[in-house]
Amino acid sequence: MNEQHIAPVASDHPIDLTFVVPCLNEEKYIGATLTTVVAAMSELPYTYEVIVIDDGSTDGTVNVVSQYCDARPELPIRLHRHNRTRGLAYSYVDGAFLGRGKYYRLVCGDDVESKETLVSVLRELGKADLIITYHPPIPGKPPYRRFLSRTYTTLVNFLSGYNVRYYNGLAVMLRYNVMRWGPYSFGFGFQAELITRLLDEGASLIEMPVVASHREKGSSSALNWRNFFSVAHTLLEISLRRVRKHAFQK
Repeated sequence: MNEQHIAPVASDHPIDLTFVVPCLNEEKYIGATLTTVVAAMSELPYTYEVIVIDDGSTDGTVNVVSQYCDARPELPIRLHRHNRTRGLAYSYVDGAFLGRGKYYRLVCGDDVESKETLVSVLRELGKADLIITYHPPIPGKPPYRRFLSRTYTTLVNFLSGYNVRYYNGLAVMLRYNVMRWGPYSFGFGFQAELITRLLDEGASLIEMPVVASHREKGSSSALNWRNFFSVAHTLLEISLRRVRKHAFQK
């Protein structure tokens, strides 16, 4: 893997928050995403860093990030490049090891969260090990996607024994926990695997509603064989973990 540092890396003193921004062909939106993160953090009293992980883009994503940082060298933004596409879960765990923040937050590279949403979520920082977001039906999201999402959440809750409203809401968590309990899932299911594992380990949580938008980019990336296998793996792992938990309880 080739890592390119666009801005100088600060000293090794701990900071409050690491954002990881995975990108795969997000040339159109990554600049706006970074602007949203920076604007939100300007309203909050936290130190932070942004790690953009380019996951093998074939468009101009890297150039956009480079130009953005060249124009704003004072911002704590770094670019890490994968030499081939590794997937969202890989980028997510990778970012935890590259970062230095106490807390950790995934931000999608397609700018679907507003500054106000980020600010409202991050004002809860430090109140729990997990800050899990959920949202009302998103305008523009196809009905079949809403049905799949509800079905998936119901299955995860049934198999895990928890009652979380939404598992793919880009939770805020301790970066150490991502490194310690990083998921084995390689696709769509990695967040549910990690969240249920942390709850099994006794993590505290806050659930809060947020406003998000939906961006349709051609055929749905959620409906492919990799994600079907990933979901099956996640559900199996959650089921087996619950069985082991009960089998070895004293």
